[in-house]
Amino acid sequence: MRTLRDAKVGETVTVAKLHGGGPVKRRIMDMGITRGVELHVRKVAPLGDPMELNVRGYELSVRRADASMIEVS
Repeated sequence: MRTLRDAKVGETVTVAKLHGGGPVKRRIMDMGITRGVELHVRKVAPLGDPMELNVRGYELSVRRADASMIEVS
């Protein structure tokens, strides 16, 4: 299983599945990260947390812990 956490800077991936449950999963979906959407990893902070993504035409910062719940292909 490959997650968003494993994606490299400059890579574009597609969301395959969201793991986790309850309010955490709902928050991720409310940010626009749903199955089938493309995510482009723009940059990662020097210490690795957070990651900056392009999602549906806007920039979004995601913590590494949340990125590990997003399965990508």
